[in-house]
Amino acid sequence: MGQQRTDARTAIEQGRTALGIELGSTRIKAVLVGEDHVPLASGGHAWENQYVDRTWTYSLDAVWEGLRAAVAELLDDAERQHGVRPATVGAIGVSAMMHGYLAFDAADELLVPFRTWRNTSTGAASAELTDLLGYNIPLRWSVAHLHQAVLDAEPHVPDVRFVTTLAGCVHWRLTGRKVLGVGDASGMFPVDPATHDYDADLVARFDAHVGDRLPGGLRDLFPQVLVAGQDAGALTAEGAALLDPTGTLQAGIPLCPPEGDAGTGMVATNSVARRTANTSVGTSIFAMVVLEKPLATVHHEIDLVTTPAGDLVAMVHCNNGASELGEWAGVFGRFATALGAQATPDEVFGVLLREALEGAADGGGLLSYNYLSGEPITGLEEGRPLIVRTPGSDLSLANLMRTQVYGAFATLSLGMRILAAEGVGVDAMFAHGGMFRTAGVAQRLLAAAVGAPVAVGRTAGEGGAWGIAVLAAYLVHGGGVDLGTYLAQRVFADAELEVVEPDPADVAGYTTYLDRYTAGLAIERAATEAI
Repeated sequence: MGQQRTDARTAIEQGRTALGIELGSTRIKAVLVGEDHVPLASGGHAWENQYVDRTWTYSLDAVWEGLRAAVAELLDDAERQHGVRPATVGAIGVSAMMHGYLAFDAADELLVPFRTWRNTSTGAASAELTDLLGYNIPLRWSVAHLHQAVLDAEPHVPDVRFVTTLAGCVHWRLTGRKVLGVGDASGMFPVDPATHDYDADLVARFDAHVGDRLPGGLRDLFPQVLVAGQDAGALTAEGAALLDPTGTLQAGIPLCPPEGDAGTGMVATNSVARRTANTSVGTSIFAMVVLEKPLATVHHEIDLVTTPAGDLVAMVHCNNGASELGEWAGVFGRFATALGAQATPDEVFGVLLREALEGAADGGGLLSYNYLSGEPITGLEEGRPLIVRTPGSDLSLANLMRTQVYGAFATLSLGMRILAAEGVGVDAMFAHGGMFRTAGVAQRLLAAAVGAPVAVGRTAGEGGAWGIAVLAAYLVHGGGVDLGTYLAQRVFADAELEVVEPDPADVAGYTTYLDRYTAGLAIERAATEAI
């Protein structure tokens, strides 16, 4: 143990490390890894989006406050564990929630508050662009937000000079480079997997359609696209001060291309090869399936994006994930406290998840809708969390929690059914995110929901921050090896995975639940109209 601490200290002192930072929906996390990609220190900061003027947003002040807090906690953690405070690292990577709209003027000033992926106010633009391009343009994509602003003749549109994502914005401020990793870029505008750049034909169609309603062509306004391993600039003195105002962290550190949370999820689960898939469960939930060939039909429920290396991926993205489950955990945690019991939030969450395994396979007749916001896959512009049951249903804690977990996966299942009908094969689904820290529970129920084996590894709780740290390490140590080979041979060669096969009884019960859930969407729709 002492030798390991000494080795880690030496690696930190010599900068033989990589730092990954991810801005998730509810938490900003920073992870420092060694040359073996094992985490050495971490830091985090909780934050929440705000609903202001019917728009989901985060302020840029909150972005920088959160980043500084997460990095400060990581530096403290490194000093506490290893006796040294990092002054430099081998490389840095920045990741964040994909999509959304951050628009800047010629003076690099933000024109309107950040519009996140969660907003569903771009229906007209999404439909018009999908028809124009013959390519599904979801509501949350950056080009949909930009085009909706054009359609609405918003006053700021003539002043737009740069549009980017949250990861692209942070990277730009740290390095001065207006670039974006191909995976994140593919959630702004369609990317051609052959060129690993915005699709030239579709760019031409878009520019011709918009004409002089924008102050420049799409390539003038959007970031330059880079693939994993390419030079994306270095930390400037101003950028170093933004991350660490104490001056400990030095300028000059190289950065890998900034990526979206979908791309870092693929890396964190070693699912960048064809027929592999991964799912990430947080405020939103999505599944990524690396395709063997393009889909035959345009589906509004399915995004086509890419891996960080530029390979085509089908993405089922649901706006609503585990937040409602977290709300119930808070209720029961408070109940435990009122009874005089002392339990941490993680302990409460673990108890409730394990209780879900005791529930009936079909949820005992209960239905749970986790829709805090609109859900494009099911055609809902707004959400109302609901629990629905009949007089004959079995209301128990076990059934309540089982259906809460089912509710987190249900919309995802509807999207996966579409891919199955297209003949898309999945050999294994790799899962990550905090829900999977409680061994075996969410993993088993997800296997029933997707009808495929679900694997969880030791980095399940680290998620995208670890994934972007690996991409930062790949920038330095890749040596021309393709990303898939690097992950398989350098990162996951000795990885321990727990794989759970779908249980036939769970699958049958979940199928019954999902049929009932689909029929009950009319209740959810009525709730949005009545309340």
